[in-house]
Amino acid sequence: MKILSGILLTLLAFTAAAQSHIDVQTTVQKEEVFLNDTGEEEKRLVPAEKVLPGETVYYTITFTNTSDEVADNVVVTNPIAEELLYLDGSAFGPGMAIVFSVDGGETFAAANELNVTENGETRAAEAKDFTHVRWVMQNDLAAGAQGTARFAAILE
Repeated sequence: MKILSGILLTLLAFTAAAQSHIDVQTTVQKEEVFLNDTGEEEKRLVPAEKVLPGETVYYTITFTNTSDEVADNVVVTNPIAEELLYLDGSAFGPGMAIVFSVDGGETFAAANELNVTENGETRAAEAKDFTHVRWVMQNDLAAGAQGTARFAAILE
């Protein structure tokens, strides 16, 4: 049985062209079902200290411009671990374009523009083919401002 710790699941590569004043924090969480005070089931996100096959993990990347100057060309790239299957349509980030890679982070494009070749046949890429997810800010990040990006994946 495959069990991964939250530490192993936290993989992040961050790029901000010539921007050394961006603080990046990544949290990895999973959903937990609990009974509320009225005895009804509710769901909440908790730290993913242990993840079992079939469980979904949620990556939340928070980045803050810690300088007094505007940050431009902010790009956040997160590899998807081999043990994880990207949950189709789960990536979001306000004010950001979201692109993916199927070649280990060499190239990026919109999900519907990616193709893979298997056994000499080319087909449209699927969520299972994604190796990286990238968020590209469409505007500058103001001094002191914060941005958030998120995606979900399932442990195979």
